[in-house]
Amino acid sequence: MNELELLKKYISDEKLIKHCIAVSAVMRGIARELGEDEDLWAGIGLLHDIDYEIVEEDMERHGDVGAEILEKEGHGGIAEIVRRHNHMKYSDYEEPVEIALQAADSVSGLIIACALVKGGKIEDVTPKTVKKKFKEKSFAAGCDRGRIKLIEPLMPLERLYEIGIESLRSVKNELGLK
Repeated sequence: MNELELLKKYISDEKLIKHCIAVSAVMRGIARELGEDEDLWAGIGLLHDIDYEIVEEDMERHGDVGAEILEKEGHGGIAEIVRRHNHMKYSDYEEPVEIALQAADSVSGLIIACALVKGGKIEDVTPKTVKKKFKEKSFAAGCDRGRIKLIEPLMPLERLYEIGIESLRSVKNELGLK
């Protein structure tokens, strides 16, 4: 079973599946930039919310249940990263992959929101657009700017925006963007 099939075994909500695909694409781009394992990081991005429908709104269990699922399904190597991505429980991110997951999780939503205000055209989104919308706290308010800024020890925010836009363009069809 590939990782997308595994995700769909536990997640049925199309919006959540698209979110995971978006985070996966951005994680792949960040890994490429940092010289890390692109497939591994993309898999982490894809599976990071595998437990979301099971735990529903219980953020005390989110991540822990995901790690248990991944261990059971033979993906134990990424289980601890998935466990610790729950920023409601953890904040001591030091490993580049953990930092990247925090940033990718939020910046993907911000960039997609930018595309949606441009008629769903990801091709019309620029780093300048994202930078401007980043400063508007009411725009895509669920996209945690603090989590995005965690990436700064690894790269400038402007570079993250470039990587994010380029990465999301590569999966625009899966995301329903133009």
